[in-house]
Amino acid sequence: MGRGKIEIKRIENATNRQVTYSKRRAGILKKAAELTVLCDAEVSLIMISNTGKLTEFFSPNITPKGFFDKYQHITGVDLWQSHYDRLQDNLMKLKEINAKLRREIGQRVGEDLSGLSLNELCGLEQHLQSSVKIVSKRKYKLIATQTDTYKKKVRNLAEINTNLVHEFEERLEDAFELANHEAMSALELANAGAHIYAYRLQPSQPNLHDDGAYGLHDLRLG
Repeated sequence: MGRGKIEIKRIENATNRQVTYSKRRAGILKKAAELTVLCDAEVSLIMISNTGKLTEFFSPNITPKGFFDKYQHITGVDLWQSHYDRLQDNLMKLKEINAKLRREIGQRVGEDLSGLSLNELCGLEQHLQSSVKIVSKRKYKLIATQTDTYKKKVRNLAEINTNLVHEFEERLEDAFELANHEAMSALELANAGAHIYAYRLQPSQPNLHDDGAYGLHDLRLG
């Protein structure tokens, strides 16, 4: 029993539609490749799904540009002229915008004012005054920011200086205390030595005299 004929209409189910597209796309690509090999034909195939995915096939013996150039030559249809015309129109618009901007810039620096009417001159003056206000506001804001930055640096340097002075004073006090302590120790040591020397000079026996002989002339041999 053969397969029933499928009615050619849009498949409503999104999943079935995508599956059908994938299967038939593969079949078309296979047929295009077969035509290229079997018939030595130049085949171009471009497909874009409803999700925006591009699939293309070109015969290996020709480039896309070569294929479209050949198509233009055979049909006599210029594929690029409309695109070129659009590019030219866009280029002319950009040139007009560029000329207008250059003219406005020149007028803002006092150039090419002869063609302006009184109202246009008044409008230009207002624009310049507004621009001056904006520039001044930006300038003062930048000055305030830099001033705050410098104040912070000055405070930091002052704090560092205070800490260094405090540290120096502490070290100086420690040095004075150490010097005083060493001086007192030296004085005490000198006083102690004097006492010891004086103690050694005092006679410990009543029969000793300070004539240098220590009473040896009174000693008799037995």
